[in-house]
Amino acid sequence: MRRTSIAALLLGLLFSSAAARAEEALSLEGKIALPGVSGRIDHMAVDLTRKRLLVAALGNGSLDVVDLAGGHRVKQVAELHEPQGVAYAQKSDLVVVASAGDGSVRFFRGEDFAPTGNLALGSDADNVRIDPRTGYLLVGYGGGGLAIIDPGKRSKIGDIKLAAHPESFQLDASSGRVFVNVPDAGQIAVVDLAAGKQIASWTVPGLSANFPLAIDGSGAAVAAVFRRPAKLVLIDPTTGAATQRLDTCGDADDVFFDAKRRRIYVSCGAGAVDVFQGEATVYRPLARVETSSGARTSLFVPELDRLYIAARAGLSGSDAAVLVFRPLP
Repeated sequence: MRRTSIAALLLGLLFSSAAARAEEALSLEGKIALPGVSGRIDHMAVDLTRKRLLVAALGNGSLDVVDLAGGHRVKQVAELHEPQGVAYAQKSDLVVVASAGDGSVRFFRGEDFAPTGNLALGSDADNVRIDPRTGYLLVGYGGGGLAIIDPGKRSKIGDIKLAAHPESFQLDASSGRVFVNVPDAGQIAVVDLAAGKQIASWTVPGLSANFPLAIDGSGAAVAAVFRRPAKLVLIDPTTGAATQRLDTCGDADDVFFDAKRRRIYVSCGAGAVDVFQGEATVYRPLARVETSSGARTSLFVPELDRLYIAARAGLSGSDAAVLVFRPLP
């Protein structure tokens, strides 16, 4: 057999193997169209009680509400200014939207999305998290801050300074620490909520542009994803030491732990989701699942056992959509 034929055969086997692994990791269950939504789509949240997916359509200036049971959009809140972060506060039954364009945090009634208040943070309001212990909101904003907000009073009750604008961050409720990606400062900030200040900063030499971040359910590992170069880094939360570095897809914007399967999902604007499998004390690449170009934001909902990917409208005229993946097995 000629060398070119052997090379072609090996390449074919490689792609067949990758496709088989993808089918073993995630199954595309459906697509939920978001007609009329243009531009970049940012983060998502879920109202589990009503089974609604909340989609911050940054480029479209809207919050799009999807009925997950029916598989269709049921509501669109328009005239928002570059909405980036969104959350559902169950205790107060409020939908919270943070917008970059005007630095606002807007509150809507969970039942019917009637507006119930507006809080100005100044600029670039971004990711929103909820402290499950208190129900307070944490919102990253501006040139370097985490605002602590009482949603019931629609007021800011605390402010934690950071070295630069915060991207993804996560709260470890057991320790009261918040781990924050601060890419413009080249660090991961460690914040003590009780003290109301940053207490440590971690760096990973040779890597930059750290945007997605997640904490595993047991609090034993922090996962940060860097874009330059594209690497998934596992970090010991007690020491800040990087315990593992893995190649991943480009332009990552979200990462999640799947505790049930000991997996990690990384969603990327390069048009893929990378799946990593935990084995003993390390993770290994399991599969690369194709999505679509620009589909970099996602939401894994353990309670529904689904991974939702936000896909932008295509140049060919295809609608924006939410891709619904079911993890396997």
